Amino acid sequence: MRLGIDASTYFEMEKHKARYFDGDREISPLETFRANGVDIMRIRLWVDPYSEKSEPYLAGTCDLDNFIRLATLAQEKGYSVMLDLHYSDFWADPAKQCVPKGWRDLDLAGLENRVYSYTSDVLEAAKAHGITVKFVQVGNEITNGMLWPLGHLEEQPDGSRENYGNLIKLLKAGIKACRESVPSAGIVLHLEKSYDQTIYNEFLGKMADAQVDYDIIGFSYYPYWHGTFEQFFANVENCKKFGKRMMVVELGYAFTTEDYIHHEHGGAALLINAESQGSDEFVRRYPLTKEGQLAFTKDFLNLAQQHGIEAAIWWEPLWIPGDGICWASDAGKKYIHSDNPSNRNEWANQCLFDYEGRKLPAFDVFKL
Repeated sequence: MRLGIDASTYFEMEKHKARYFDGDREISPLETFRANGVDIMRIRLWVDPYSEKSEPYLAGTCDLDNFIRLATLAQEKGYSVMLDLHYSDFWADPAKQCVPKGWRDLDLAGLENRVYSYTSDVLEAAKAHGITVKFVQVGNEITNGMLWPLGHLEEQPDGSRENYGNLIKLLKAGIKACRESVPSAGIVLHLEKSYDQTIYNEFLGKMADAQVDYDIIGFSYYPYWHGTFEQFFANVENCKKFGKRMMVVELGYAFTTEDYIHHEHGGAALLINAESQGSDEFVRRYPLTKEGQLAFTKDFLNLAQQHGIEAAIWWEPLWIPGDGICWASDAGKKYIHSDNPSNRNEWANQCLFDYEGRKLPAFDVFKL
């Protein structure tokens, strides 16, 4: 099994002078991960993460320049590169898949053409800079489709979803560009709801019926939203019938519910806190503490190897708090229609470093 990290915010962290430590010794986190045997770098790419007034959306402002720079650095340090194409100008996930600003007037045929040409342009730019893309995600957490509304999977009263025809056309356009530009790369279809065998059977069954040409089923796995080990690995076993390789392309678990900001009058909370930690049974087994995160990581990796998972990638393990380190700017929130009053980093308690940048115990078992 291989291990990876998604460190898409790396240069933004560097800009804001984030520092990382092993005890009292300052370290280079990318080199320290490599010493653990971590050898995949997953990097997200947004089409145009700036407002019409050129305001950056933050959270890494993950444009093509950021991808080229970070992929180049990753290769220099010995990582294989996984390109995570969001086909959006900012965050794309099951709750939102916003069409890029410059693509809004396109009909389905126009959107197919743009997905193809954009994907091709990105991969050719990577090749021109000497980057070997080993894996490509065509869409990010596309359980409910992508490029809404045309590529939206619309839930029906019985829980099934319709509109697969449009989504499949868009996926095939992106995959065609990948096969032409990087024929040896592994193509990933990335879903969440990784406890739900019914949804996976429906989605992946539709892909099989339409002969969608992909290689890897990519899962997100955060137990608060995606169930216990038993539920997750039951679905992994269920998915083996589709004959594809399997990776956990997003993985994470919190090490504390204590906030790094102490509010006198309340305020926006961390994404995972004492009120939102998921299954009581699971949290009793793996409390949201440094020790619980350690036990979770160790047990998950052991089970993943047993069940044939090819790779596990920790999502944003370096995204510690700091001045100017945000999940979104006001302009970014406007683009995704977010009414969240807070801009600050809400993910910091799910890193593999604590709030002061000190390596956590789980870091030492996230290794081969």
